[in-house]
Amino acid sequence: MNEVVKFLTENPVQYLATVGRDGKAKCRPFMFCFERDGKLWFCTNNQKAVYKDLQQNPYVEISVSSPAFAWIRLNGKAVFEENLAVKEGCMNNPIVKSQYQTASNPIFVVFYLQDAKAVIADFSGNPPKQFEL
Repeated sequence: MNEVVKFLTENPVQYLATVGRDGKAKCRPFMFCFERDGKLWFCTNNQKAVYKDLQQNPYVEISVSSPAFAWIRLNGKAVFEENLAVKEGCMNNPIVKSQYQTASNPIFVVFYLQDAKAVIADFSGNPPKQFEL
């Protein structure tokens, strides 16, 4: 888990792939919030298309590469939870704070990845590292 969290934290803008309500692939820039209680947390706005897409099909894959040409692929099921402590933790990110102002903002929602799996790889020729989170 620590290696996955470190990779996501060091490469703060990831790309979240979903299946849209139209049945077509969608890929959006996203930001990892943090790990808490063994869960990888993310946040969004319940008025956005991504939220509606995740309500219909909650399975996602996230990917990002590092400046050193390593990359991660992380997948799982997005599970939304009304968790005020997590929302308050997300407010430590100035971008999130500027968009939502408070953790109690009714459009602000958080989710974690259930049954998450990650692969970290690079061009070294070494086998990829696999994680079940």
